[in-house]
Amino acid sequence: MATLATLNEAAHAPSGGTWSLPKIAKRAQLPMSMLRRVLTQLDAAGITATTLNDDGTGRAALTDEGRVLAAQLFGANDAR
Repeated sequence: MATLATLNEAAHAPSGGTWSLPKIAKRAQLPMSMLRRVLTQLDAAGITATTLNDDGTGRAALTDEGRVLAAQLFGANDAR
């Protein structure tokens, strides 16, 4: 839930909704290894889209389906 809540926060941020994995891990208070496992599962379910680079860095964001789910879970009124 912490990962979804953090990505929901990112979705409503002026930066456009895609945050770096370290930023997400810090905000969700998760070790990077656990965040990567959670994002793998959320990506497989179509809730998030994660981009991993060759150098080990990456970014993640909610998909449209993820935004709808987050709106239902967290009461946001502007799911797209």
